[in-house]
Amino acid sequence: MRKDGPASLGNSMIYFLEDDNSIRELVVYTMNSTGFEAAGFSKPSEFWEAMEKESPSLVLLDIMLPEEDGLSILKKLRASPATRRLPVMMLTAKDSEFDKVLGLDSGADDYVPKPFGMMELMARIKALLRRASPDGSQERDYTLGKLYVSPSRHLVKVDGKEIALTLKEFELLCFLLENDGMVLTRDKILARIWGYDFDGETRTVDVHVRTLRQKLGECGALIETVRGVGYKIGRRD
Repeated sequence: MRKDGPASLGNSMIYFLEDDNSIRELVVYTMNSTGFEAAGFSKPSEFWEAMEKESPSLVLLDIMLPEEDGLSILKKLRASPATRRLPVMMLTAKDSEFDKVLGLDSGADDYVPKPFGMMELMARIKALLRRASPDGSQERDYTLGKLYVSPSRHLVKVDGKEIALTLKEFELLCFLLENDGMVLTRDKILARIWGYDFDGETRTVDVHVRTLRQKLGECGALIETVRGVGYKIGRRD
């Protein structure tokens, strides 16, 4: 199995788990025609079998599936050290805010509701792969109290213990640390982490901040809420 972390955009393998044959075939064909390597699977059992042979650079995942649902698969990916940082994009017809928040809470890096345009989907895939690429990481390491973050190694530690974060949580933490002491609005965070064309609600930011605080434990208190504005990170004297 390939080591954790995506490859460059030009040779990225993408797995698409979708039981609708027409959607799966169209998306896989489009990805293979635009410079990616892509493989589609109609059943989770086929997906897990492929994962044993090769770890992809990104996974596109439907929620409503036979055998087991997409959220269950996502949780398994996040629970495994080998795939906990693997970028995952949810593609689903379930378009309510509850479902979006549930998917993001479970560790999804992006959420695209059906029906979707192929150009938008390809753009989001490329953006997610770029953000996941170690080439785009900041070289500077950060130490704030008991919190240590190394962007170049995608490493987070609290009091010496490594903490597993999703890609979006990690990007959010690094963005806050890059602007230590400065207040970042929800819109600014959305633009930086999800892209200017992201049509989600600012609620998405709040969900990620909440889960990030929980995972950081005592260091979660370093992230302060500025009521009516956004968030900042800094020492609390």
